[in-house]
Amino acid sequence: METRPHTIPRIAIQGIATGLFMMAFFTMIWALIGHFGLHGRDHSIELVFFGLLAAAFIANGIYLFSIAKRFPKLSNEADIAESKKSSKWFGIIFGAEGLGIFIAVNIVTNIGHADLVMPVIALVVGLHFYPLAWVFKRRLDYYLATWSTLVAVCSIVFTLNKTHSADDILAFVGIGLAIATSCYGLNMIYQGRRLEKMGV
Repeated sequence: METRPHTIPRIAIQGIATGLFMMAFFTMIWALIGHFGLHGRDHSIELVFFGLLAAAFIANGIYLFSIAKRFPKLSNEADIAESKKSSKWFGIIFGAEGLGIFIAVNIVTNIGHADLVMPVIALVVGLHFYPLAWVFKRRLDYYLATWSTLVAVCSIVFTLNKTHSADDILAFVGIGLAIATSCYGLNMIYQGRRLEKMGV
């Protein structure tokens, strides 16, 4: 029986695996921020929950890297060019996000609103998902960008109106963004397993 050749490039599997490691890292960062805001009021349930998800992301990332060698390297010039283009734009957007965070944090600090530091960081993070949706052609990015941006905007409003304590807002932002990165991670697991089946 003739074996059907792989049609999924190795870089696609490796890209998802790398993304899973990133989502594990950022999920735990946001979960810890939320945890600090809660001060253990929920008995660290959210930390355990997101910690288990992060562990699952890492485990699946390792698995995808281990099977990546079964897939062919990019050989089509058009695919190679597209991969380089996506990588370039990802780098530009990631750099712009870092610059945006630096500028936003300095602005709110200099105007006497250091309490807005975490909300504006969340806002920049949420907004940077919009161009990523265009680069990677993922509809999910639009939904999670909107979710993250709304969480950030609400936290800014809550802070300015003093409707909630600083700790509660920290918990709101942290858990809200951890949910977003967790959704990314879960989708990456699904996409990785789907590509694995397609390449068999």
